[in-house]
Amino acid sequence: MDVQEKIKKLRKEIELYSYYYYVEDNPKIEDYEYDALFRELQKLENEHPELITPDSPTQRVGGISEKFEAVAHKNRLYSLDNANNDEELSKWYERVLKDTTGLDGQLNLFSPKIPLACEYKIDGLAVSLTYVNGVFTQGLTRGDGIVGEDITNNLKTIKAIPLKLFEPVNVEVRGEVYMPIASFEKLNAKQLEAGQKTFANPRNAAAGTVRQLDPKITASRDLSIFVYGGIFDKNEAPKTHSETMAKLTKLGFRTNKVTVVEGIEEAINFCKKTDELRHTLNYATDGVVIKVDEISKQLELGFTSRVPKWAIAFKFPPEEVWTDIESIEFSVGRKGIITPVSNLKPVLLAGSTVSRASLYNFDEIQRLNVQVGDRALVKKAAEIIPKVIRVEKTQNSKPFEMPKTCPCCSTPLVEVEGEVALYCPNKSGCSAQIKGRIEYFVSKNAMDIDGLGESIISQLVERKMVYTYADLYELTYEQLLELDLIAEKSAQNLLDAINASKNTKLPKFINALGIRLVGKESADILSQNFENIEALKNASIEDLNAIDGIGEKMAKSIYDYFHNEENLKTLNKVLNLGLKLENTYRREEDLKLKGLSFVLTGTLEEFSRDKAQEILKSLGAKTPNSVSKNTDYVIAGANAGSKLTKAQNLGIKIINEDEFKELINYKEDL
Repeated sequence: MDVQEKIKKLRKEIELYSYYYYVEDNPKIEDYEYDALFRELQKLENEHPELITPDSPTQRVGGISEKFEAVAHKNRLYSLDNANNDEELSKWYERVLKDTTGLDGQLNLFSPKIPLACEYKIDGLAVSLTYVNGVFTQGLTRGDGIVGEDITNNLKTIKAIPLKLFEPVNVEVRGEVYMPIASFEKLNAKQLEAGQKTFANPRNAAAGTVRQLDPKITASRDLSIFVYGGIFDKNEAPKTHSETMAKLTKLGFRTNKVTVVEGIEEAINFCKKTDELRHTLNYATDGVVIKVDEISKQLELGFTSRVPKWAIAFKFPPEEVWTDIESIEFSVGRKGIITPVSNLKPVLLAGSTVSRASLYNFDEIQRLNVQVGDRALVKKAAEIIPKVIRVEKTQNSKPFEMPKTCPCCSTPLVEVEGEVALYCPNKSGCSAQIKGRIEYFVSKNAMDIDGLGESIISQLVERKMVYTYADLYELTYEQLLELDLIAEKSAQNLLDAINASKNTKLPKFINALGIRLVGKESADILSQNFENIEALKNASIEDLNAIDGIGEKMAKSIYDYFHNEENLKTLNKVLNLGLKLENTYRREEDLKLKGLSFVLTGTLEEFSRDKAQEILKSLGAKTPNSVSKNTDYVIAGANAGSKLTKAQNLGIKIINEDEFKELINYKEDL
């Protein structure tokens, strides 16, 4: 195939995949595959500029859906060139140096250090928001960069987008609408339950949601936005990108942090640190955007037909990869649920080697039509847990046999009406369930027993030293010394940690019990409504159902737990062994902050954020994470950020750490 035919073939493929993505909301290939095709086409066209045509994908940004009214952008939206490694970033910087200083651009010790603004590249849907006299008047998708789709009504349902700014300015704002990872997982779970197709990733979910014809559907899903740029009237325009972002924050926009560095080496270090940190975020990032900070230099550098010369996107390695399913096995959870797990041909994914991936449940296997020998597309759910999201058949694909008995204890499995899971009913005799329950009991958000890891718990169960969580408190120093890899000091430390956990807080203990449907937040709610474990144990379904935040199913689950003979036997045993439960939540008359809303920002000297929130909740207060007109107080510590600015603009009362201590009677109560 000659070069001209190769270019034609690439253009056809790219246009087809663009159509599936932008028009049909149904991507057929992954981002890194699309990028590879695009880069190959760019390379060939650069080598043969005589073959470039106006309709080439390299000469435009994207596509337009026919669902919404097409509206021309007042100011064109450009795409960004990508860099996949340090060398490509350095070459971009060399071009910037050459065009702004007249030097040859080759990097050395004496190269000028141009200030560069670095920020997370949010993996969402690019939009343009227009404000006239501070009022939101129109919102458009990127479209092809010249014409976008009018999705104003849908964007108005996103609470992070201000309908009115703190100042009556005229500004066109650029931002990225995204879906938080936790919300994406919940949405897919609902889609599965309703028998509807799931979304491949949070970006796809955000794009599909914001372009719904019915704004009510958009409103029903949890979307947010990060603003990454703004175009002001000439006399109000800041001089740098970082100043622009600070001004947008002050106006009331949700912006991501901008870090200004000196030169490309510092920018490369920022990219490396971000690659390590991004998996802790509750939103998807696929890279770092690096921009020349000074607006005057941006204007000097200008644009190509498709991208700005003053900005580049450093792309992280792909978060979704293809590999082979070599076998399927089954694991048993602490609640007896049987989970199918695929054993994969090892593959590098999001910075680690993955050889296993969850298939969640048997309905999901049927939905995806998974078979042993399939090619599987694997991603990390919430950037942590590998899961299979799509499969393709191969000549080696063959069905697997559904399990009939528990893979751990060989007990016949059962189905529960209305649920998709298979269960092992042998709660007291299945070692996998016993291990899982104890691991949960000792975890950080539960009893927080340091040193009791998975391997030690496994030994304790396999050697029949413990059957329930109560048995942990009967372990002796001599028994712990019998375990593999446990020396004298380790045994004593472990025994001390177990004994120390006897004095704990009621919410942590309730969470540690692992009651079905009850988690950390629900345990807090129960502790606010029941003075002690006895009161909770004796509560009726009606009592539980009347509590705000405890639904009908959860109420029945709690009631059933405390009316199970084995559960009560274990509970009474641990209480007799000296467990003391402090309820930090006060009586009604002691809830002096009841109904008040506090937001914390910055760093406090004497309190961690979790501790401060725990104290406030114990006094009846609410502790949301964001500032709104319903916020009563903002507690501001050192290095307070945008929350403080927003509170000042809204006229919300701001208190410092000393005033906070006075408010809660720190010395008296603590």
